[in-house]
Amino acid sequence: MKKIIKKILIANRGEIACRIIKTARKMGISTVAVYSEADYNARHVYQADEAFFIGSSPSPSSYTNIKNLAQAAKESGADAVHPGYGFLSEKASFAEQITKNGIIFIGPSAHSIRETGDKIRAKKIATESGVNTVPGYYRSIDKVQKAIKAARKIGYPVIIKAAAGGGGKGMRIINCDDEMEQMLISAQREAKNNFADSRVFIEKYIENPRHIEIQILGDMYENYVCLGERECSIQRHHQKVIEEAPSIFINEKIRKKMYKQSIALAKATKYYSAGTVEFIVDTSGLFYFMEMNSRIQVEHPVTEMITGVDIVEQMIRIARGEELTLKQKDIEIKGHATECRVYAEDPVYGFIPSTGQVSTYIEPNRAPGVRIDSGIYEGGEVSAFYDAMISKVIVHAPTRNESIETMKKVLSEYIIEGISHNISGFLQKILNHPEYVEGNISTSFVDKVFSSKESAILDNEASAVILSVACYIFFSEQKRNSFLEPNIKYSDINTKWVIVMDRIKYPVTIRPIDEGFKVSFEHRRLYIISRWRAGNSLFQCTINGLNYSLQVQRTFKGYYQITFMDKTVMAQMITPRAAELSKYVIRPDEDKSKISNVVSIMAGSITDIKVKVGDSVFKGQILAFLEAMKMENAVISPSSGIIQAIHISKGDVVMPGILLFEIE
Repeated sequence: MKKIIKKILIANRGEIACRIIKTARKMGISTVAVYSEADYNARHVYQADEAFFIGSSPSPSSYTNIKNLAQAAKESGADAVHPGYGFLSEKASFAEQITKNGIIFIGPSAHSIRETGDKIRAKKIATESGVNTVPGYYRSIDKVQKAIKAARKIGYPVIIKAAAGGGGKGMRIINCDDEMEQMLISAQREAKNNFADSRVFIEKYIENPRHIEIQILGDMYENYVCLGERECSIQRHHQKVIEEAPSIFINEKIRKKMYKQSIALAKATKYYSAGTVEFIVDTSGLFYFMEMNSRIQVEHPVTEMITGVDIVEQMIRIARGEELTLKQKDIEIKGHATECRVYAEDPVYGFIPSTGQVSTYIEPNRAPGVRIDSGIYEGGEVSAFYDAMISKVIVHAPTRNESIETMKKVLSEYIIEGISHNISGFLQKILNHPEYVEGNISTSFVDKVFSSKESAILDNEASAVILSVACYIFFSEQKRNSFLEPNIKYSDINTKWVIVMDRIKYPVTIRPIDEGFKVSFEHRRLYIISRWRAGNSLFQCTINGLNYSLQVQRTFKGYYQITFMDKTVMAQMITPRAAELSKYVIRPDEDKSKISNVVSIMAGSITDIKVKVGDSVFKGQILAFLEAMKMENAVISPSSGIIQAIHISKGDVVMPGILLFEIE
């Protein structure tokens, strides 16, 4: 019997809430947003037709508070609830409470959520259903000695995983007995904070695999369809950052086997709605079941782009009791889609979360094949209480190479200021890496490529582009100054200059041409044309007939910060005489004194302190754990010495710059 859905309450926040609102509006369904204190002015609150306050900022008081959410659904008169991803999306008790109140839950049944959402139970069902599984100890482990015994039997390295969730939360890789105690406690605590369930289990850690997942749709009449696979191997801390569809590694034979096993698991759990079956695949093509996610995935847009299927719409239709009209023969994979997750974090300083107000937010042009799912806006806040993701950029093109090139161009036009983000310092570096372009990737790709903290040397194209733009900017300033200073004539301005980029000097000759300048450097001639004006963050230009987009920002006196693709450069223009004299300028030595104070580099709450006053510590030792944006981060000792003072207690909320420890 078909049910009526006129109003949906979205039990989530950020970009996924905005995404669900978009489809609901298309279907003529009104929406209700929920928000915490931190999200009072959030984007999803303004986009929905109604909004209900559900509690204080910490998620246990708001977004994972079943009582508050159920009450909001009831008071708003919602016919249905969509949980999005994360938070309570895989909590069977939440689905039960919603349906108990006579409200439709847009997702699988509580029974299916229990069967698939509990990773331990799901492994057992998968084995019974003939699905390939990884060797492991599929019972809840809470004692260190029991964990060590299981790990020895399986064989190191092993991985601890949260039984009640995924998304990289509650996961730790263990290489030996000595690491077990600390990592087990940390994983349990992170699982508890994210899923309200501290249970974890252990399985064999497969090194250098690919992470491939199958998107399925199932209705209440046991009709199933697979919407292709997604390549999710580019991960950091077990969390995906770049996804693709389809995978260039999977052939039709492997694909059919994955489809068959995915549907077998769905049937065994009586699954309906959208779901994702995740596998790891070794270099020979052997694949093993990891988990099934009983919710919509963060990366679902790449599947939508290559199939034309609106997955949120299908979830709503299935929840209404409709039968799937899609058949497997109807699913046609067209082109290639790539998704990049834009995070509020600083790649230069170990990817620490970045919180605060977004002072400038300008999204790239949404040309055909370009999609941006965002939950932020200019003037909005990035909170320390929730996940660090700002948005997702998705592009679709006929081929993978074209998809990558389009993504690089789109990201170069994305302007986010006020907080740190991972676009130029991380995403662009991956997209430009030859191994990624060739498709030689695995889940350890990021760790291998970014193991060195040294910056990449500019290639010839990047050098020429940044040099040309620096010349344009600074010579434009000279031209502008000539109008402001009556004693200076533009025709008198010296044409010979030295561009300093990250302390490297480049002698150049600059001459005006129509709408730009001719830049001569060594034996190269660079003709740059632009309509850029001082104050604009986005610099678009044509250099020798090719179009480029860069980002520029004026910093302290005489310098511009110029970002092109995966490289950020500090640039300055000086006269040849100044360049000659600069070699006589003595730079102060860097401070080489021993670090005695440990300060917080991010906002968050102290979840554990591992040392006490008087303890001897070594460089690299864990001093405490700090939770920020739903991830637990270790506070590391920068030097060896004796703990002289501790200025924090467990449960304290700290801000960046706060003194934590004093080490002699």
